[in-house]
Amino acid sequence: MIRPRTARGVQLGEFLTSRRRTRPRAEHGLPPGSRRSEVGLSREEVATLSGISVSWYTWLEQGREINASRQVLSAVARVLRLTDSETDYVFALAGPGREPVSVPVDRAPAHLLHLIGALDFPAFILASDWSIVGWNAGYEWLYGSIATTAPGERNLLRLVYTDPRLREILPNWDLDSRSFLAEFRAESGVRLGSARHGAVVQTLLEESADFRAHWAEQSVVRFRSRLRTFAHPEAGELVFEHHRLVPSDAPDLHIVMYAPAGSAPGA
Repeated sequence: MIRPRTARGVQLGEFLTSRRRTRPRAEHGLPPGSRRSEVGLSREEVATLSGISVSWYTWLEQGREINASRQVLSAVARVLRLTDSETDYVFALAGPGREPVSVPVDRAPAHLLHLIGALDFPAFILASDWSIVGWNAGYEWLYGSIATTAPGERNLLRLVYTDPRLREILPNWDLDSRSFLAEFRAESGVRLGSARHGAVVQTLLEESADFRAHWAEQSVVRFRSRLRTFAHPEAGELVFEHHRLVPSDAPDLHIVMYAPAGSAPGA
């Protein structure tokens, strides 16, 4: 019986393949592979080290519709030395059930707009596909182009990769863009099959060579608060603490805040 391929199965297979091909062989006590390569495991080697059949692991990488248990997935994650974020990503893609349904949001609720409007530092609101659906005066001051950008193009990931004005104010653009993309993949995961999420990725694959290169890296990282540096055309170098909150009454939205560095208790 030929098991059918699924959209999320294909994503899972591409991710596992990328990690398998970059694993140092010496970490598993294996000699160099073909052409004396020091990196890269074969499917057979991953299956053997994980204690599962070669056919079963091959189906995983082929994106076939199979019911892999958490025990099997955990074994594969252990062999591939996946991080916690990557392991959660694998569990989500391999898990049963339908893709989560997100109601498209084009504008944030009034009470959330009022909330960020009361903040005296930059803040904006993201929908699940990373469309920017609201922002305050502080964010418009930091990134003035947001107000004149067409609504259909106000997507944070798209702007990071295609707007030269945004790139100019990000002195650490290479690091920032990769971090954003890894977080987008971790959060979007099973939603990438939706029309809106898929359109974001497909558009960027067509428009940005940098995005194509970074997307192929298959990086997956959960969001963590961190310091961000901006090069403002008038104020010069600015350092903010980058935080995100999820409203309990709007879980498909994220409030992104850039608080001045050092303002946190104990900082």
